[in-house]
Amino acid sequence: MLHLEGISVVRGGRAILRDIDARFLPGRLTAVIGPNGAGKSTVLRAAAGLLRPDAGKVRIGDVDLSGIGRRELARRRAYLPQRAGIDWPMRVDHVVALGLLPRIPALGPLAAGDCAAIDRALAACAAEELRDREATSLSGGELARVMLARAIVGDPELLIVDEPTADLDPRHAIDAARRLRALARTGRTVVMAIHDLDLALRFADDVLAIRDGRVVAAGAVEEVMSEALLGALFDVRVRVSRDAESASIRFLD
Repeated sequence: MLHLEGISVVRGGRAILRDIDARFLPGRLTAVIGPNGAGKSTVLRAAAGLLRPDAGKVRIGDVDLSGIGRRELARRRAYLPQRAGIDWPMRVDHVVALGLLPRIPALGPLAAGDCAAIDRALAACAAEELRDREATSLSGGELARVMLARAIVGDPELLIVDEPTADLDPRHAIDAARRLRALARTGRTVVMAIHDLDLALRFADDVLAIRDGRVVAAGAVEEVMSEALLGALFDVRVRVSRDAESASIRFLD
């Protein structure tokens, strides 16, 4: 379990996060939602140990994040930022191998087990056919699958992803959300910040809703993503539709 306790972040005299309490559970996909500027990315960066809060603590299980060494933390959690990209021509399998840096030696070839891990990660993200391509030649959807493979290749227990569907067309956005839910089903704790509320409603198990740096609601998706709460969160009237095969959210004004 990933636990945020009383997290506050102040930047330039402005409170970005205010006393955030949240629990992210293993085996579940949690969506972090809220309007622009709510503090979603800051929550994720604090949860990943990439940003030191001004107050509060972050724990993985019973261990305070501040007591985990950087290399050990990199082994246990993976963080995928918004619009992660590659700016130089590397082969895809080499890009995925970068996710193994916390556990491989600085020099020498990859061990057989590491090569097998790259194969598994590519397969899990349906990117096997891309392994010999240069990453700079990939489409947005292809690169998103490769970067997710890099994030999971080290088999982290915690996966934190910021806007995994940004700039993706509907098919690839659905594919990305489905893969994150599948990864959660393997026992990982998976957290994603996301603007696409339809995907959150359809694929998330739990939701953390924040606004103005504060938690508005947290819990199972069926409880949190109500018309009343979403309307208050985004200042619009909302219609939520669910049936056995689909779920959708419509903004009325």
